Amino acid sequence: MTTVRDLALVRAGDKGNTSNIVVVAESDAAYNQLVRTLTEDRMFERFEHLGADTVERYEVPASHALNFVIRGVLAGGVTTSLRVDSHGKSLSSLVSAISIA
Repeated sequence: MTTVRDLALVRAGDKGNTSNIVVVAESDAAYNQLVRTLTEDRMFERFEHLGADTVERYEVPASHALNFVIRGVLAGGVTTSLRVDSHGKSLSSLVSAISIA
């Protein structure tokens, strides 16, 4: 089974209650496959259990990157969340493990 981890690097950042996750593909072919697979709906399903409100996807083809802005996923953010990872850095692991068909 192929996962996002096999095709790309994934990094996460945060601002308030919003996480920003960037997926950078290793090749043109990998980027095209990720564009088809990592839809806003699929990413929302992946983060819905953590309270995600919305997911917006931005394509950056020149960099082989997809940028996802996930609102409401950080339980209030760094200063209010009781989560172990209130910054959301571990959220990139959830994306890395997504199966690619």
